[in-house]
Amino acid sequence: MITITRRYDFCAAHQYWNDSWSQEKNEKEFGPDIYVHGHNYTIEVSISGEVNPENGFIINLKIIDKIVNEAVTLLDHSQIEKDIPWFKDKQPSSENLTIYFWEHIANRIPNANSLFQIRIYETPRIFTDYYGPDK
Repeated sequence: MITITRRYDFCAAHQYWNDSWSQEKNEKEFGPDIYVHGHNYTIEVSISGEVNPENGFIINLKIIDKIVNEAVTLLDHSQIEKDIPWFKDKQPSSENLTIYFWEHIANRIPNANSLFQIRIYETPRIFTDYYGPDK
């Protein structure tokens, strides 16, 4: 089994807020992140599989690019929790972003291959890994 990883970048804004909490509780939990702010995100998509002896690939990266770029395009320059319906009633955290990407990518990868990991860098020092709902 071999894993290949492809990296993509996008910019988006978000703010953390829980409508059922008071201003004070939101400030205590989220600090200054209750205000709209943006990040230059990086997503890494890792695919695992066997090497196809005919072309030498696990998967043709053009396939992954098409699938991932469609999901990235929706998020790029958005305010995540306001512009992306999937985030209705969800915090726009990097944890939820990894799940969002998994759900939008996993079932579109050709059968012989498998999505192994999604990694989202929110900042150069903060990243989140997701290995799917079954792991």
